[in-house]
Amino acid sequence: MNLPLTIEDIKKVLPHRYPFLLVDRVSECDGREVIRGHKNVTGNEAFFQGHFPGNPVMPGVLIIEAMAQLGAVLLMQRFAGQGVYAYFAGIEKARFKRTVIPGDRLDLEALVVRDRGTFAIIDGKATVDGELAAAATLMCMVSR
Repeated sequence: MNLPLTIEDIKKVLPHRYPFLLVDRVSECDGREVIRGHKNVTGNEAFFQGHFPGNPVMPGVLIIEAMAQLGAVLLMQRFAGQGVYAYFAGIEKARFKRTVIPGDRLDLEALVVRDRGTFAIIDGKATVDGELAAAATLMCMVSR
């Protein structure tokens, strides 16, 4: 994987498209266990129109989704061209510590803690300016 991955590179790995593609860039990846990237949060995001108008806050479930998408980029590199997708299989220990608002850069990290080939458990973390915004344990499976 040639780093950094831009949004166009990410679209070659993930099937998601606007407004559901929530990773803008991948900056680091060790190829098997750890990947880091980010999402630039702008006031133009479609979800801000209905999520607390006048006090825009990024929905926590979308922060979790961004962590899962980053983890999927790591998992999917092994299955390139095989016609499979990474799907959510579960979420545990999700915690939200800080609001994410327009203008923030959401720094994302996914660490694979268990890998069974087509099933993985990933610890995800999202920070803004070094402050924890959210964390969760994510289960993902790869299937057609």
